[in-house]
Amino acid sequence: MGSGDLRALLDEARAGGSTIALVPTMGFLHDGHLSLVDRAAELSDLVVLSIFVNPLQFGPGEDLDRYPRDLDRDVRLAGERGVDVVFAPSVEAMYPDGAPSVTVAPGALADRLCGAARPGHFEGVLTVVAKLLHIARPDVAVFGRKDYQQGVLVRRMVLDLSMPVRVELAPLVREPDGLALSSRNALLSAGERGSALSLSRGLFAAREAFRAGQRDGPALEELVRREIEAAPALRLQYAELVRPDTLERAASARARDVLAVAAFAGATRLIDNVEL
Repeated sequence: MGSGDLRALLDEARAGGSTIALVPTMGFLHDGHLSLVDRAAELSDLVVLSIFVNPLQFGPGEDLDRYPRDLDRDVRLAGERGVDVVFAPSVEAMYPDGAPSVTVAPGALADRLCGAARPGHFEGVLTVVAKLLHIARPDVAVFGRKDYQQGVLVRRMVLDLSMPVRVELAPLVREPDGLALSSRNALLSAGERGSALSLSRGLFAAREAFRAGQRDGPALEELVRREIEAAPALRLQYAELVRPDTLERAASARARDVLAVAAFAGATRLIDNVEL
């Protein structure tokens, strides 16, 4: 299905009074993605799931070629979960003239956390999200909380550019042992996956310390760092306590602050976060 076909289909649904939700993904669906579908179905009459591994958000040497893909499986899972339309464009369809000359600049909110570690990443994210929103024109777009900084930036873009869409951040979904669900988990060896549990263990320890009265931001960050640095196969990239909407570093913790972490398990980069 091309973008013109999708527009025509959704225009017809809209004319019939249906509300539309968009769930943007890069595919290789897991229960976290499917929970976004569930939330989208609660908020709309018709659910569109996009599947597109966006080359603009991968930097040189990152895992664009390694990123797991299985479109047939994704379409089957989406259908079983009640998705009405799957939109899976090719790179050529999304960027017919190659990399776009006009992109969305994320501003200062991208200068820290994942944005500091991955220059240009959020420019690529916002550019493709803007394109998807213009193509589908949904009433609501549903994103996962695991990519917390992404959610903050998408909300800011929608506000600053007066896009007529509501952005919903759905809860992060975990494996029973605490590991945050991610398509990249499929790239982990058994040993790397065991070590990756230190991300959630460190975050949970810091959250419990906050509940017990700890308010010193660096001390909470140190609890996370200590857990990760003790794990074999892990290389910490950052562990930071930030304010929920501005992403400013928080020296003194308060309720709703977000403790975010990124680390490499072997060659695979993982992220996680908790709200205090």
